[in-house]
Amino acid sequence: MIKVRILGTAAGGGLPQWNCECENCRGAREGKWPARTQSSVALSADGKAWFLVNASPDLRSQIESTPELQPVAGTGRESPIHGVLFTNADMDHILGVLLLREGARLQLSAPSAVRAALDAGLGLTALLNSFCGVDWHEPAEDFQEVRLRDGTPSGLLYRAIPLPGSPPPFARGGGEASSSCVHSVALQFATSETGPRLLIAPDVAKLTAPLQAALRESAVALIDGTFWHDDELKAFRPNAKTSRAMGHVPISGSGGSLEFLRTLPAGRRLYLHINNTNPILRPDSPERTEILAAGLEVAEDGLEFDL
Repeated sequence: MIKVRILGTAAGGGLPQWNCECENCRGAREGKWPARTQSSVALSADGKAWFLVNASPDLRSQIESTPELQPVAGTGRESPIHGVLFTNADMDHILGVLLLREGARLQLSAPSAVRAALDAGLGLTALLNSFCGVDWHEPAEDFQEVRLRDGTPSGLLYRAIPLPGSPPPFARGGGEASSSCVHSVALQFATSETGPRLLIAPDVAKLTAPLQAALRESAVALIDGTFWHDDELKAFRPNAKTSRAMGHVPISGSGGSLEFLRTLPAGRRLYLHINNTNPILRPDSPERTEILAAGLEVAEDGLEFDL
């Protein structure tokens, strides 16, 4: 069994975003719909040892809202969080790991190019080694064990599906920059190679054939819902990049994710990593209605389920 706790569902900045006065942010400030923290998911095979898929800047509040992630009773400062599996090096996915620096030794997983970007741009390994210490693991395209901090198997298996992507702005010009380097992945989890699978893909620049295959075979998928349409940000900044130029397949339109996801066989499909401008954040919007009618869901902060 995989225990899943969705800690946060928003893209960078959260909802409301501190410098935004769009309809969604105003509504969240006024309590018309829930505020959202930045995207992160917690997983466990036994409900005792937990791993994070990405560590958002909102991690402290997410831990305080999730009893399973809080210090183990009677142990002083022992945390049940053993490590973090990064899907890329975006700031909204990695800043929360700094909060974990004063705990026990961390297990971190990332493609080599993501690790190189984090070290070149932020000196992450050196920083963490001056506090808790860190062991890095590189995800493979075949299933492998997720390891506890003592090196023993956690009961979770995972594999990476490489995706198109670029290094983050803070690391461009440093680390591994070759076009052959993997700067973004989706992660698929199971407890056995024949058991039900969970796919987590918060940053999808293209619905590649391997990703489509993984979506078809996964019982549950948490997938990039950053923007509803390709030109969404242009309503707020005329010179803004398109969704695709920013590395996110939009939900709607030709070639959008909804067009493909609505054709999948039975299974649970939920959007997360949702930008504060996306109309699906409003429960009464036509866009939310269209998603629900297609048999999909909009993930909510604090959603819990077992697979």
